[in-house]
Amino acid sequence: MAGAFRVGILTFFLTISLSVLFQLAQVWTAFWVSVLVLLVVVFFGILFDIIGTATTAASEKPFHAMASDRVPGAKKGVELVRKADRVANFCNDVVGDICGTVSGSIGAALVITFVTNHELTAYRDLISLLVVGVISALTVGGKAAGKAFALKRSTAILLRVAVLLEKIDALRGRWSNRGKNKKEKRECAK
Repeated sequence: MAGAFRVGILTFFLTISLSVLFQLAQVWTAFWVSVLVLLVVVFFGILFDIIGTATTAASEKPFHAMASDRVPGAKKGVELVRKADRVANFCNDVVGDICGTVSGSIGAALVITFVTNHELTAYRDLISLLVVGVISALTVGGKAAGKAFALKRSTAILLRVAVLLEKIDALRGRWSNRGKNKKEKRECAK
């Protein structure tokens, strides 16, 4: 129950943050940039759906074999497969739902901007329906194609994600050690 509450709170703040960022960016950018942002949000929803599906479809065996050969990302791959339920929940549900919600609000904002700038208020409902249809088609069609791809190539997808996560962990470790090393040098100098 506590985990579901944390996920809900995380989703709430991530969605609000992304929506506010988009609204601020929309004020200062051209219309086509906002359309590009919308496509990026839809793409991220599809990408994370692929990762979540690949995680649930992957097996530990190939990652154990790769780990014995010291393949980068193999150990992290085992960890991801073992936590497949949490990884899939985060990727498919949290990120996927956030992207769906944010893409809908971006679409609505784009319709309002387009209708207002081109004085097409008589066609507002039709344009809105078309935009919602296009966003839905891209999202659902992209996720359907992505799921098929993820099921066929789950090990390769998960290995790439694992390598990326290891690099992020290494960078995070360098940044956290950077502050410690400076502090230690100051203490040694005293």
